[in-house]
Amino acid sequence: MIAAMRQLTFQHMPCVAHVLQRTITVCLADSGFTATLARCRKIVGHFKHSPSNTEELHKEQTQLEQDQEPLIQDVSTRWNSTLFMISRLLQNQEAVKVTLAKQKHKLTMLTTAEWDRLQRLETLLKPCRYVTDLLGGETYVSCSVVLPALRHLTHTMEVSDDDPAYVVRFKGDFIKDLSQRQDTLNHGWLRVATALDPRFKNQTEPLQNPKRSLLLFNSDSESEDEEGPNGALARYRAEPTISETDCPLQWWSTHEGAHPQLSVLARKYLGTPATSVPCERLFSLAGNVVQKKRAALSSENVNRLVCLSNWLKEKYKK
Repeated sequence: MIAAMRQLTFQHMPCVAHVLQRTITVCLADSGFTATLARCRKIVGHFKHSPSNTEELHKEQTQLEQDQEPLIQDVSTRWNSTLFMISRLLQNQEAVKVTLAKQKHKLTMLTTAEWDRLQRLETLLKPCRYVTDLLGGETYVSCSVVLPALRHLTHTMEVSDDDPAYVVRFKGDFIKDLSQRQDTLNHGWLRVATALDPRFKNQTEPLQNPKRSLLLFNSDSESEDEEGPNGALARYRAEPTISETDCPLQWWSTHEGAHPQLSVLARKYLGTPATSVPCERLFSLAGNVVQKKRAALSSENVNRLVCLSNWLKEKYKK
């Protein structure tokens, strides 16, 4: 499929979420957290595989005036599940310790140093989750956020004087691996998208050969602007930036008359999703609706059920 797509005239936009997934997975597999995470998985499995053990954990949570939350087991295909496992263990650290102290088991308990490692790993992974969720959205512009988001991740992974050796190693491996994988991204497209976003237009390098870009992608549009591409870009850059919570597409809709050439480009570049997550989410949802026993559903009913399922999911999402 990839080879076939390369034969088309369309530009390819790799999924940034998969780039982050691979970077984090590689860094976790070759880091100072491996042994600690292995012990965490055994502790979580001790409770997940036994309803009676889980019930005893819930009793201790109630005694500590905590919510009765089950522990979370991570899976290899989703790095954020490792973060969820760590966060849930840290939230229920005392309940887990007290429960295991009353039980007979062959588990190797986490030391104080290992609990500290988990805390540091949670701090390292939280920005990655934020960026992944941000770029995987489907109700707002995401393509123009890629470069600022990756710069943010690189900044959070800078080594500080207080970092222990295993954290320094993780950060160094993360930056190196992410930098190598970023070479596969369509940087030309991402730079144009970021420059055309009035939230970030001053945070990126100038458009490379803007005259060629405008003539290439906007040659069929009619405009009364006699300044040419350079003048259009200059007038756009003179506009004040907008808040990061504002919608860039709404801004372009309001300012389309003032920037007729660039507004055509903005619709094209800003409409590109940063990841394939929205598509995968939709296919997954449709797969739960259309099953072997419901294969006779008409296309209209499938659309209704998918829309209803998506609406319920968003309504009751925590």
